[in-house]
Amino acid sequence: MIKIKYFAYSVLALALMALPAMAQGGAADNESTVAAYKAIAGGIGFGLAAGLAALAQGLVGSRAAEGAARNPGAAGTVQTLMIIALALIESLVLFALVIVFAKL
Repeated sequence: MIKIKYFAYSVLALALMALPAMAQGGAADNESTVAAYKAIAGGIGFGLAAGLAALAQGLVGSRAAEGAARNPGAAGTVQTLMIIALALIESLVLFALVIVFAKL
C-alpha cells in the first residue's frame, strides 16, 4: 500500500512539473492545437471501442461454445444467435469508425 501511495505522489509531481512545459508562448494558433487534440481523441476513442468490442466478441464466442457443450441438441440455434450477436457487435465498431472519420 505504501508503494502505491509513493507511486501516485510521484506521478502527481511529474504531472504538475509538466504543466509549464505545455504553456503556449507567444502567438500560438488554436486551430492546430484543436486539430491535434481531435486526432488524439479520435484515435483513443476508436481504440477503446475496438478493444471493448474484441472483448465482447470473445465473451460471445466463449458463452456460445459453453452453451453448445451443455446442450448439444441446441447447437445450431446457439450458433445462429452467436453469428447474429457477432455481426451486431462488429456493426457497432464500424459505426464508431464512421463517427471518428466524420469528426476528423
